[in-house]
Amino acid sequence: DAEREPYQVPFLFSTNGRPFLKQVAEGSGIWFRDARRPSNLSRALVEWYTPDGLTGLLRQDIDAANEKLTTEPTEYLGLRGYQVRAIRAVEDAIEHGARTALLAMATGTGKTRTCIGLCYRLLKTGRFRRILFLVDRGALGEQAANAFKDARLESLQTFDSIYGMKTLEDLKPDKDTKLHIATIQGMVKRVLFADDLADVPPVDAYDCIVVDECHRGYLLDREMSDGELLFRSEDDYFSKYSRVIDHFDAVKIGLTATPALHTVEIFGPPVFTYSYREAVVDGFLVDHEPPVRIVTALAQDGITFLARESVEVYRPSTTAKQMMLLPDEIHLDIEQFNKTVLTENFNRVVCDVLAEHIDPSLPGKTLIFCATDLHADMVVRLLKLAFAAAYGEVDDDAVIKITGTADRPLELIRRFKNERLPSVVVTVDLLTTGVDVPTITNIVFLRRVRSRILYEQMMGRATRLCEDLGGGVAKEVFRIYDAVDLYSALEPYSSMKPIAANVSIPFSQLLAELLSLKEGSQRDEVFGQLIAKLDRKRRHLDGRNLEAFEHEAGQTPTEFLAWLRARGPEVAREWFVAHVGLGEILDRPGDGEGPGMLVSPHADSVVSVTRGYGEGKEKPEAYLDGFAKFLREHLNDLPALLVVTQRPRDLTREQLKSLALALDKAGYPEKHLRAAWLDSTNQDIAASIIGHIRRAALGDALVPYRERVVRAVSKILGSRKWTEPQRKWLERIGHQLEVEVVVDREALDRGQFQAQGGFTRMNKVFEGKLETILGDLTDEVWRAAAS
Repeated sequence: DAEREPYQVPFLFSTNGRPFLKQVAEGSGIWFRDARRPSNLSRALVEWYTPDGLTGLLRQDIDAANEKLTTEPTEYLGLRGYQVRAIRAVEDAIEHGARTALLAMATGTGKTRTCIGLCYRLLKTGRFRRILFLVDRGALGEQAANAFKDARLESLQTFDSIYGMKTLEDLKPDKDTKLHIATIQGMVKRVLFADDLADVPPVDAYDCIVVDECHRGYLLDREMSDGELLFRSEDDYFSKYSRVIDHFDAVKIGLTATPALHTVEIFGPPVFTYSYREAVVDGFLVDHEPPVRIVTALAQDGITFLARESVEVYRPSTTAKQMMLLPDEIHLDIEQFNKTVLTENFNRVVCDVLAEHIDPSLPGKTLIFCATDLHADMVVRLLKLAFAAAYGEVDDDAVIKITGTADRPLELIRRFKNERLPSVVVTVDLLTTGVDVPTITNIVFLRRVRSRILYEQMMGRATRLCEDLGGGVAKEVFRIYDAVDLYSALEPYSSMKPIAANVSIPFSQLLAELLSLKEGSQRDEVFGQLIAKLDRKRRHLDGRNLEAFEHEAGQTPTEFLAWLRARGPEVAREWFVAHVGLGEILDRPGDGEGPGMLVSPHADSVVSVTRGYGEGKEKPEAYLDGFAKFLREHLNDLPALLVVTQRPRDLTREQLKSLALALDKAGYPEKHLRAAWLDSTNQDIAASIIGHIRRAALGDALVPYRERVVRAVSKILGSRKWTEPQRKWLERIGHQLEVEVVVDREALDRGQFQAQGGFTRMNKVFEGKLETILGDLTDEVWRAAAS
């Protein structure tokens, strides 16, 4: 309406000339508003739009694109139901004006495949013009590029063949590029450290950014405090990751399996969540057995060096060893093993136990997590010796190290994924995230971690389904071998923030700030950061640097730190006026030796190798008794329990899923029950969760579920004279029953059954009595076990 809106200006800009600062966005940056829609809000930008960016935005019809998204079919994407729901959740958030969206989907549930479908729909409908797909490592970028090139979409075409795509080798997109895959590190160089400002990507280069594994490593993503804003540049505390994302005027979509506090601060709460337990219950991920707990004498009691004892010290940076006399007694527990103290005997004993449980020539692969690169080298050597002792000759390529220091790590990862050897890989952090090797069946913990996110990512390497591990063997479960008691030791995820979040700020800068701030909260804050940084630094001062420090300060680092804490910021400020040179000493690199590691000669031996069923249930019999007690106590709380025990023919798939989740939450997942039965009876029976419930509640014999189904189908086929088509359909239903446990109308309207007419057509074959026959078959399944 020209009379009501006489100017017809589509885009509005305003600025006060100050550079963009996220924490005070209202008083900084270039404010922009797309005025074509009354509901559009203004937002702050880092830089101005380019003419090409404005032209592209002008051609874009957001309302029409949102309308197309609501009617665009999803069938051709070939996605699972939860993946489609995830896409719809993101699209709905975007349609309602959200500028960020977070998808939380368990490792192995197909986040990348979901993202390919999402990106395709957003581009096809014109909702976005160009998408930046960010990863944090080259291996993940290569993996994503291959997925975009291989995934089939409409008319069996790949994304790459439909849209212009640039990958890691390409520094910038072309005019017709619709998707650009890049690493965060590469974008940091282009956005923050370009040699020529003309090479910095404009803010309108992408209007959507998708960040894969968005939880990873961005521990400095916090805003400055109010005090810091008064005296410190945003460059000091804004992480490069956050600054790169904020550079572009784009909708940000994060993908993660483990949302953490800093992830939610950037992308908001998840708009859709699909958990590991849901995926296991739905049959899309593999469950794990209770962990095998390896307890050694040293791990249980720790390592003690006596006062005045002569010990060997190893310095990794120079590979030099030297003897030193300890002034005090030192006691080190399992958390310091292979970090502070090298203990070959502990690792040798553990490797011997692992060789008893793992044969590198059998199907399935093993991933071992170590504390350091040096530790990984040691474990590779010891494990080869243990395998050779247990199985005779072992191929040298069967066990390898893949860490950041390995030669051509990407090539080694491809070998681990695609070739028979290596079958055992030892790593530190390189393989914790994003690398997809479905054949992993064993996870080994030889290091402690405090991060819940890292722990779950380590576990997630083994959760993927694999129909053929080799020799036609399918992956049913994965196993955990825990030599450091990680299950019970992992502390809850802490929300406490470090005092000095940015450890890269030099001491000389902190001292200059302390001297320039005479009083107030800002001075106290800098003093606190100085104390925290000095507390970390004092442990690593040695050689000439230690001598220079003690000469300048007149005290040892520990004594000086205690003196500073006791005197407070005012006295510290006065002292540093006369000793400002101490900052330069503290900022010096080390003497080249690096911190030393004590070398332990202490002998070690196995104390026990047990399953970790949970507190108070270390023995499998106690675990099974606890399960029976739980069923008795919750028979009325969980309606599905009554159905399973009294009317199994009436059980719905939704009831089965809710029951499995409830049992899992209580600590009784099916795979744990199967392992406990094996440990207590030496019988490995794949009985299904229903079988375990009926055994514990009704005393039914525990029979392999497949055997139940075969016997039930045979009984039904022999109960009357069936037509040949009816017999064929009953046999096919029996095969499906082996897979799904609950076969109902919904199951027969999917997949191969749907292609042949589904439930309606089959019901005609059975003269309208198919539902009754399905119920009779289910009754027979569970009656068969008792007969």
